[in-house]
Amino acid sequence: MNPAATAHLSGDSEADERQLAAALARCASGDKTALRVIYDAEAARMTGVAFRILRRRDLAEEATQDAFVRIWRSAGSFDAARGSARGWLYAVLRNRALTILRDEGRFDSTEDLDAAAIDEPVVERLPESSALRRCLEALDAKYRSAIVFSYVHGLSHGELAGRLKVPLGTAKSWTRRGMLSLQECMG
Repeated sequence: MNPAATAHLSGDSEADERQLAAALARCASGDKTALRVIYDAEAARMTGVAFRILRRRDLAEEATQDAFVRIWRSAGSFDAARGSARGWLYAVLRNRALTILRDEGRFDSTEDLDAAAIDEPVVERLPESSALRRCLEALDAKYRSAIVFSYVHGLSHGELAGRLKVPLGTAKSWTRRGMLSLQECMG
């Protein structure tokens, strides 16, 4: 492995900026180790910044994860002539955190949404002969709720976790397991 790819930032702001800019350029050319350099150097701080914006740890972690996906996909759009690499990284994070914050506003947090009350009308609207209806009805209620909240009502994993009052990892797991069961049932 390239030793420069795993090196941590030095604390010298100019050298760190050069290393972040170089890592972004390598990301743009598909170098996954460069993303790891950025992650190791900035992820903890980025999660802290996202937490200050979102005031929820699960949403801050979601924003940071989403930001790194966007960084990987958009690294080619970074232009050192327009600003610093660190500034670009935090702009991506801030935009994602604000989007999550805005999306959280779609639902009144005091609103008591009963998962079963949401699931039943959605499933009942499907034709009785529908394979999707049969498979949804066969799912465990928690998996069905995760799928309906995510795919019908458009909740993010963080919103889903808040709505179902479970940890973020559990919400993601329920959605994934539900989808795998649904795919298996649908053939």
